[in-house]
Amino acid sequence: MIFGLIIFLSIVAGILSGEHFHSFMAGFGIAAVAIGTAYWLAFRVTRYPQLALLMLLVAMTAKLIVTVVGVMWVVKANMISSPFVFSLSYLFFSIVVTYGYFKLREYQMSVAAKRNTVVFSTSMPSSVTLATTTKI
Repeated sequence: MIFGLIIFLSIVAGILSGEHFHSFMAGFGIAAVAIGTAYWLAFRVTRYPQLALLMLLVAMTAKLIVTVVGVMWVVKANMISSPFVFSLSYLFFSIVVTYGYFKLREYQMSVAAKRNTVVFSTSMPSSVTLATTTKI
């Protein structure tokens, strides 16, 4: 249901911003790349749990850098015809992409938990009989 609502809102927003479609798509693209980069960096598997805070800070910095560079590139290319549409699109898709990545992470963790449960719950029966050969 939430996925359908997100798709519906995205389509309606795209139609309503038809005159400023480049601004809409620039906001979507920059938000998707920035959040994707931050997600990729924040959830890296590391052997040292002490690095978790450092990875979150690096992810936040990378998101900020990608956003600033993306906005500078789009402004320099003169693709933004409406800063209002761009900022609303960036805000909306930042929330949507973050939701999507966390749902993906939740799904991956549930699949891993099921896989570990299956592996660790299989055991041999307690009464195992060994086949022995007897000489007659």
